[in-house]
Amino acid sequence: MDTTLSQVIAALDAEKLLLRTANCTDAALDAPITGADCDSREVRPDHLFICKGQAFRSDFLVSALGKGATAYLCGEALEEELAARAPQTPALVVSDVRRAMGIVSPLCWGHPDERLNILGITGTKGKSTVAYMLRSILDGDEAYAHAGIMGSIDTFDGVENFESHNTTPEAPDLWRHIANAADSGLEHMVMEVSSQGLKYDRVVGLGIDVGCFLNIGRDHISPVEHPDFDDYFQSKLKIFDQTRTAVVNLDCDHADIILDRAQRCERVLTFSAKDPSADVWASGIAHEMGIVSFDAHTPTWEGRVTIPMPGLFNIENALAAIAICEAIGVPSERIIERFYYVRVPGRMELILTPDRRVTAIVDYAHNKLSYQKFFSSMKEEFPGFWIAAVFGCPGGKALERRAELPQEAAKWCDFLMYTEEDPAHDDVADICAEMAANTPEGTVFEIELDREKAITRTVELAYGCGRPALVCLLAKGDETRQHEGDLFVPCRTDGDIFNDAVRVYSPGVGA
Repeated sequence: MDTTLSQVIAALDAEKLLLRTANCTDAALDAPITGADCDSREVRPDHLFICKGQAFRSDFLVSALGKGATAYLCGEALEEELAARAPQTPALVVSDVRRAMGIVSPLCWGHPDERLNILGITGTKGKSTVAYMLRSILDGDEAYAHAGIMGSIDTFDGVENFESHNTTPEAPDLWRHIANAADSGLEHMVMEVSSQGLKYDRVVGLGIDVGCFLNIGRDHISPVEHPDFDDYFQSKLKIFDQTRTAVVNLDCDHADIILDRAQRCERVLTFSAKDPSADVWASGIAHEMGIVSFDAHTPTWEGRVTIPMPGLFNIENALAAIAICEAIGVPSERIIERFYYVRVPGRMELILTPDRRVTAIVDYAHNKLSYQKFFSSMKEEFPGFWIAAVFGCPGGKALERRAELPQEAAKWCDFLMYTEEDPAHDDVADICAEMAANTPEGTVFEIELDREKAITRTVELAYGCGRPALVCLLAKGDETRQHEGDLFVPCRTDGDIFNDAVRVYSPGVGA
């Protein structure tokens, strides 16, 4: 049965968010509401349109009504202007648009989360890798057949398939994707659940069947994200307030606090790469140039797992995926087989050159915790290699990275190249200068503001270093857009740029 406008009003009133209504006749109150949107381009007939954002224009409402929206929700600041543009349209005026949007979206979309498994993953690093491991296992040999995905790389819901803008989308968009997945007959939705998504009510009301907490480190601390680490950590912990089965990494910092919060869930499963007291754990760990393997132990099976990805830290990610599969009853044969075919776009992608003199790793590592895990593993897996890193820092957020990343990378690398990475409204030269100012004395580094030129220059130095070289291309992964100003400008992937540079500098390759 469709939700009605009167039910939406009742939900807002129960949360003490509703200030007043307008034009809500008996007929309007009984009208069906079949979805909610905050983007006028997504509006369909019988939807509720939510007016939000500093850049909102009343023309967006006019467009939404032209597409069939039957009512709108707004804050007091827009009330008078919008009433003048749509004087006969039912209107709901609320005290907190963001919170209201989170409350009404699942109701408007009919709680489609009840028709599929919601598998949520949070943590400072590793969310995307675990999500793609899960997707590979759940889909098996039938790509796109069983699992949708929402995360920082891609969004696929059975209807829409595109490169993601936000790790966790705004509530109306999130619930549209869940509805699409359920209507398409998908059985699972694999989600990266960000601290922003949890803090700002994007996932309010979402029933998470399995919620996984991977790790916690200092990140996303800035005036526009989290004011301090405690706010960041507490936002992450909210995942357990709406989770049935919790999955927790015993090896992460603050595991005791995480486990304590997880007790709110109906069931708790733990995993560890070193502690056999965990429900899911690893032994017999081995690695060889791009391949990691280990013996997995779970409450229901034991077996040898092989992952065709470098990075010993991926054992933790694999164990997280195994624990989530354990929670929903995926058979061991399926898990073991599918791990060998896992590929995560832009995550620990190994690029071997024909002459093997230079090797590249493309990865999304972009904060202190991921750098610590990434570089310590690379140093062990590529002994004796000259190691270079190409990276930048984003504009307008996570300001601590501009000091932490150069300082951490300098511990492990022979050469650092500072360049652009989604500068937004900040000047790339200023960001790189700040990174340079925080670089430990004696570290060899260069600044090249153009990312393509930065990668090409680093490949040139790698071929001239006199020993096997590893070039680490960090933070952008497989992305094809650069955030500049208010725009997302098309760009080439780091892997493509690296391969072109190899053709220029590798003897014989370009001939």
